[in-house]
Amino acid sequence: MRLFVVGASGGVGSRLLARAVAQGHTVTAQTREASRVTPSEDVRVAEGEPTDEPFLRRSLEGHDAVVLCLGIDSLGRTTLFSDSTRALGAAMEATGVKRLVAVTGIGAGDSKGHGGWYYNHVLFPLFTRHRYADKDRQEALIERTSLDWTIVRPAPFAKSAPDGELQVFTEIPPRLQLSAITRDETAAFLLECVEDATFVRQKPFIGHA
Repeated sequence: MRLFVVGASGGVGSRLLARAVAQGHTVTAQTREASRVTPSEDVRVAEGEPTDEPFLRRSLEGHDAVVLCLGIDSLGRTTLFSDSTRALGAAMEATGVKRLVAVTGIGAGDSKGHGGWYYNHVLFPLFTRHRYADKDRQEALIERTSLDWTIVRPAPFAKSAPDGELQVFTEIPPRLQLSAITRDETAAFLLECVEDATFVRQKPFIGHA
């Protein structure tokens, strides 16, 4: 399978890239800085902005699926997620690439308030609320497309995960709290969604209690 990864040099994207290649896929890695991704026989680097629709359209030709896993470190207001999604959706429609797996996260849509006490009451209001305001817009844009989309909402990232299997919910029970997931687990789940065409037009919430 030929994958196009938007945000391939980030924390989740880089892990997805390595895992995809190890499992026999070829990958085009979108990044704003080519030096952050090492090209190889199975990895082609596409340097450009994720909000640049003409660049995305040129780069997407011939791919089977797209994984969108952009991240940011800034705390202020942003439109990166919605702007990139708008450009990517248009490019995918124009090139006929139908499968999209996108990462938003805990705090988007009805996952808000389900990330454990510390995340819900400290991290979200102080650090991540602005990016999730834009991720709400991002999810709405994806849902309005005709693409075969999956929106993945990981729990708060942790260096190591608690014992036990990863939990996956497409409907969120009122009292559910998922407080941890690793980036490696997230990358593995994203690749499974692409390979198995699972959770099409669903929004799985994933993590550990």
